[in-house]
Amino acid sequence: MSKDGFSRREFLGVSAAVAGGTLSAIEVLLSAEATASPNRHVPPSDTLRFGIIGVGMEGSGLLGTAIEIPGVECAAAADLYDGRHTLAREIVARPDLPVTRRYRELLDNKNIDCILAAVPDHWHRQVVIDSVNAGKDIYCEKPMSHTAADGVAMVDAAKKSGRIVQIGSQRVSSQVCAKAKEIIAQGHLGDLMLVEGWLGRNDPTGAWQYPPPFDLSPQNLDWDTWQGDVTPKVPFNPLIFARWRCWKEYGTGVAGDLLVHLVSGMMFMLGINEPPKQAAAVGGIRHWKDGRNMPDVHSVVYYFGDLPVYMRLNLACEMPETYRIQGSRGLLEVTGSSVTFTPQLGIDTYPSYYTGSFPRAMREEYLKRWHAENDEKLAKLPPQESTTYRMADFDDLRPHLANFFDAVRTRRPVVEDAVFGHNAALACHMANESYFKKTSVTWDSVSRTIRA
Repeated sequence: MSKDGFSRREFLGVSAAVAGGTLSAIEVLLSAEATASPNRHVPPSDTLRFGIIGVGMEGSGLLGTAIEIPGVECAAAADLYDGRHTLAREIVARPDLPVTRRYRELLDNKNIDCILAAVPDHWHRQVVIDSVNAGKDIYCEKPMSHTAADGVAMVDAAKKSGRIVQIGSQRVSSQVCAKAKEIIAQGHLGDLMLVEGWLGRNDPTGAWQYPPPFDLSPQNLDWDTWQGDVTPKVPFNPLIFARWRCWKEYGTGVAGDLLVHLVSGMMFMLGINEPPKQAAAVGGIRHWKDGRNMPDVHSVVYYFGDLPVYMRLNLACEMPETYRIQGSRGLLEVTGSSVTFTPQLGIDTYPSYYTGSFPRAMREEYLKRWHAENDEKLAKLPPQESTTYRMADFDDLRPHLANFFDAVRTRRPVVEDAVFGHNAALACHMANESYFKKTSVTWDSVSRTIRA
């Protein structure tokens, strides 16, 4: 830069002392909600008896958590694999717990108040519809549906029956996400500009390469029923049983396993309860080439209304679950255990470096005017503080289940009903449709279908 020129760096240096205080950081510890307390008393008369359908990886966790909630007990368990009958009895410490391969026996049991369901995605529609038609409230694991059409049928059945349906994307019960929702609702971010979210794993278990049970066979597993209405039927395959998320015939891939958490959490924080208008996805099977047909890396760009949203998932590069919600007045970063808000003034705190292109006399006059108009105002600005809200050792599954059981007792709405769950699942189905069709897709609210 010549002696008559004036660089951007020099402008920044001239005005460094003009802007009010530097950015500082503070931390606040969040406390858990009362619904998560293990000591909340429930009268014996209010005890709920639930049946659980599916006691696999997710179901065993649901069962173990549910029985620790006051006023709740397991009445029976159903699973197509007999080994999980043993597991259910071990979890509840009841050798006499009624177990069955036929889940409809639980629906016919008048002593069972509600159902927890953790079955492969291709069974969600039938289990939920059968449950509500039998007069049972149901908690169904995420994603709500295997296809968009399944979700439409499930919403219609829930509305017609009047039964409570809670979907198990637990971010909507997270105190961290609740704090982020509060900050956004108070307008601290200004105009919402863009939302980013990402989550990644990098190990075989994270990529669903689960070891099948050693004793699995057609004798202790009803393989034909497990396949449901999927066609064509395939011969008994322990790998498909354990790793069903890898195949679109049974699962919804990384979209239904991980993206649904990012989407439902974002929808909750932003107060959105509608599907995206448009989605465009890219991805591929780039690392886990084990015969799966669902991608191991998947990125998607959405329009939620007119808000651009960018989500990315990866099964071969670990990335902690994170949102970056970008606004004209600040940046909100949300992780599984913290919320950090970093404010931004959105104003000039130094003279415009564009005037480096002015002749010297004009530039000096501009600087004189700018400082006269701005120095005093900038000096009075309060210090800018980056605030982090942190919660240690918080499990959002427990309050999410507690919310469901409380709704069963009181008939109050749940935090994630069938409509919300359907809208979140639609974002996942649109991501998959776009990936497989290699084109952008839209949601047609009239025909209730995904359009390419």
